[in-house]
Amino acid sequence: MHGKKYVNVKKLVDTKKIYTIEEAVKLAKETAYAKFDASIDIAIKLNVDTTKAEQQLRGTIALPHYFGKEIKILVIDDSITEANAKKAGASYFGGDEKIAEIKDGWLDFDVLITSPKFMPKLSKLGKILGPKGLMPNPKLGTVSTKILDTIKEFKSGKLTYRTDTYGNVHMTIGKKSAKNEDMVENINALISFIQSKRPSTVKGEYVKTIYISASMGPSIRIK
Repeated sequence: MHGKKYVNVKKLVDTKKIYTIEEAVKLAKETAYAKFDASIDIAIKLNVDTTKAEQQLRGTIALPHYFGKEIKILVIDDSITEANAKKAGASYFGGDEKIAEIKDGWLDFDVLITSPKFMPKLSKLGKILGPKGLMPNPKLGTVSTKILDTIKEFKSGKLTYRTDTYGNVHMTIGKKSAKNEDMVENINALISFIQSKRPSTVKGEYVKTIYISASMGPSIRIK
């Protein structure tokens, strides 16, 4: 059951129309009725079978403009110093003692970056880290031999993406306060990137639908 504010802004959206990206961004900002600086999110529905490993999309992307939250990075490594890790942008740093804290239930971080050396120990925490999407993975760039470079990349806006069970990719592409052209650029970059990752086994239409919306606003379909 939606409230009166949502119902009112929903009237501004023609559900039968497929908007241009520029039109949709403008409309998403107009229908963002929350008092805070709402995020503008995108949902891309793909024609993929996520029960097949080769059709599961997962990786990282750096959009032209970053509008996400300030992320907390945990680094588990012993090849660099804590001072250098934190200078690069890490929030937490350690080794075996941090692994022990995670084992005891501590998960106050958004990204875990480590070196291959520590993966045998971290892999034993799969039941804790896996469901939260925090397990380091070479495909995501979070297992690296260049720890400082990796910290800087994620701190500056490198994002992880993955298809959910239904073949959707969700991501924040802007804020209500952001420039329209910056969000348009982000959307175009993301769509081009997702199209470049089309699995070779997908037949027919690949991108089925694309919607954007404010975090507390109605969905708007785009071309």
